[in-house]
Amino acid sequence: MPQWLLNRLFESKDQPKPTFALQGTINWIRALSEAVNSDEFSDEITNDIYKKVQRRPKNEAADTLVFENMLMAYHNLASLDSLDKDVSHKYDVIRSAIVAWYYSTYFAASAMVAASSGSQQETHTATAKVWHSDFAEKKLLPHPFNLCLSTLVGKDVRSQIKTMRAGNSYDLNVHASNLDEAKGACLSYLNGTADYKKWEVEERVKASRDFKDLGVDNFRTKAAQNLRDNALSKGQVNYLFQAFRYRGKANYRDSIFLSYGNSYEDKMELFVSDLKDVTSAFIRVASIYCQKRVVKGDWELFISDLEENTRLALPVNVMKI
Repeated sequence: MPQWLLNRLFESKDQPKPTFALQGTINWIRALSEAVNSDEFSDEITNDIYKKVQRRPKNEAADTLVFENMLMAYHNLASLDSLDKDVSHKYDVIRSAIVAWYYSTYFAASAMVAASSGSQQETHTATAKVWHSDFAEKKLLPHPFNLCLSTLVGKDVRSQIKTMRAGNSYDLNVHASNLDEAKGACLSYLNGTADYKKWEVEERVKASRDFKDLGVDNFRTKAAQNLRDNALSKGQVNYLFQAFRYRGKANYRDSIFLSYGNSYEDKMELFVSDLKDVTSAFIRVASIYCQKRVVKGDWELFISDLEENTRLALPVNVMKI
């Protein structure tokens, strides 16, 4: 039978080809997992990055935010662990697994922001921006979570990606099985997210009064290019922005590709495990940083309390320092 639903969706709105969209979805997480399971990711490396981080003056409200957000990150990791271990048909839970991965990432990053500046942001975008200035730009993250861009200007993005690649030609077409392939795929997703964010900014510029006052409908004139590039120069891409885009693709925009068409059962088994490994790695980074910032001894009290009182099946080992 022809793929009736796919054809109908194509007629009503833009849809990616399911095979292509699924390939990029699986391969980015595969690359991240390969990176965090390599010799270039470890507690020793993370501790070296944070060796100059100082404990801050007592701030109970901010520390409480840290512990609350880390609890939520841990809870979502526990969900991923159960989805990985207890579900035989992974297609049934793949969207739920991606949502759990995203929120675990978001809450862990929120804990880091609370530990850094004591702030609590109202939106996910605002959190990603503060996390960018507090961690990504200050080089306070291990690879692959450190990959970022502080501009969306096309020529600058191309130049920076080329420098980061250092001759690595791998992209999201590869299902990574080694660190070189993983690095190339991660940079490919970074570049793709920059393209997507660039499009978002350009659409906002086109809708602005300043652009309409130019009396043009594209960016071919010098004045329009300057207006666009000024906005693009303030743009950012980091791991949180990538995660936000990824969650949106999986849960909203690309409605069909995670449960329809060709079967990739073998890769789906590994995919959920990869999501869990990447989540665990990010929570580990957040834990090491946050333990250094909260009141001395309180992180250990937090862990002991969870060990005694949590109803979750997953041990809290990932947060033990």
